[in-house]
Amino acid sequence: MFASNFTVKDTYLTHLRGQDKLKTFAQRKTIGSGGLMTNHFCSNCGTLMYRVGEKFPGMSILRIGTVDDFSLHETKLRPRVEQFTKSRVGWLGAVEGVEQHEGSAFTSLL
Repeated sequence: MFASNFTVKDTYLTHLRGQDKLKTFAQRKTIGSGGLMTNHFCSNCGTLMYRVGEKFPGMSILRIGTVDDFSLHETKLRPRVEQFTKSRVGWLGAVEGVEQHEGSAFTSLL
């Protein structure tokens, strides 16, 4: 239904451990932009760790839940943008104080 993500430049992405356990799956048909999106997930437990999209060169899209520093969740990783709000379920409200977009917030970047 939704995911909490953040983007990071690949020059700042460092794998401390477990990179050898990552497997990938790529697809185009469900991505709104039509660009190839490659999912990197744990081969042991199946957790999606991050995504790499050809429309976002040099960037990775990480899952906030993969960060174990709670202080970062309250500060630097606090949501700033909500995307695809047009298809939000009725019982889930907007995040207060966050920029809202009915579609992709990054359309202007493509």
